[in-house]
Amino acid sequence: MTTPPAPAAPHWVQVALSVLGILGGSTGLAAIATVVVQRGKFKADAADTLTEAALTLVQPLQTRITQLEGEAFSARSELGTLREQVNQLQFVVRVLTRTLDRWRAAIRAPDATLRKVRATVAESDRIPEMDR
Repeated sequence: MTTPPAPAAPHWVQVALSVLGILGGSTGLAAIATVVVQRGKFKADAADTLTEAALTLVQPLQTRITQLEGEAFSARSELGTLREQVNQLQFVVRVLTRTLDRWRAAIRAPDATLRKVRATVAESDRIPEMDR
């Protein structure tokens, strides 16, 4: 009985073995191992460089964002104060408009006299609407 011949190794294995033989055995393997190890270090160095560059760009943006947040807070506070002032002014305008309407009505009344107009004006001075 004869045994069938051993199957041939894949082509890439034959090429790899030939390259290893050419490189000189252990010396060549050491060189390949060094390149493989250094490749990982190169990737780590590249990642560190990219991280440092990103932080260099991000830090001024973070500072600016902090400044803008402070300005926004200040603007919101000022807006609240201004809204309150506008509300107060609107109240005063309403009161003065009512007062003016009363005075006009007193002046245009068919039975208007100087005494009645003066009494209306004097009465307006006593109305506590203006105090708020």
